[in-house]
Amino acid sequence: MSKTQVNTKPVAQEKNAGQAGNFFRENQKSVIFIVGAIFAMVVIYVAYQKLYIAPLEVKAANQMHVAQDFWAKKDWDKAIKGDAGYPGFQKIIDDYGNTKSANLAYFYLGTAYLNKGEFQKAIDNLVNYRGNDSMVAAEAFGGTADAYVELKDYDKAVTYFKKAADKASNKFLTPLYLKKLGLVYETQNDNQSADETYKKIKNDYPESPEAQNIDELIARTEAKL
Repeated sequence: MSKTQVNTKPVAQEKNAGQAGNFFRENQKSVIFIVGAIFAMVVIYVAYQKLYIAPLEVKAANQMHVAQDFWAKKDWDKAIKGDAGYPGFQKIIDDYGNTKSANLAYFYLGTAYLNKGEFQKAIDNLVNYRGNDSMVAAEAFGGTADAYVELKDYDKAVTYFKKAADKASNKFLTPLYLKKLGLVYETQNDNQSADETYKKIKNDYPESPEAQNIDELIARTEAKL
């Protein structure tokens, strides 16, 4: 290696360091402003969560149990609208919209509307559920699919039954939603997809209640192929 080559690297490093230093000096105010703004946003977010959202979470949870009792008793109107000074799920959503309780209320409210036969309202609420509970999320997808079936929007029903089966990923709900999916495929005269779906129940969930008469459904679809 030549002497010229040896000296080139340190010179280049000094030049780069000098350019970085010049950039910071020239933009010092902007850099400080950006860092300060980020710090302020973090502080505001933490304060918002602790001082505003946390008390709302407690209040919403304390008021929601009456609506849940009505829902469990299938008193859908009172579950939706409330009774005797206690809010229904709709008011929980309106008053505590950023809380976990309000998020769960979307599921309860959507299911209540589904049972009342108000299918578009059911969809509007169920699709707003954003919880981490895979079982509840699967039921929200499944309820949405059921509502679309009632509205005869079978393409969307297929989409949501698939989501429900995938999200559930268990031996209880997945075969249930797969069977419903297969029935929708048959309604669409997509017998090949129906046959494949029924066989998935037979092969992957042989102990499920849905598998008990699955051979009849497979025979029916294969007769149409």
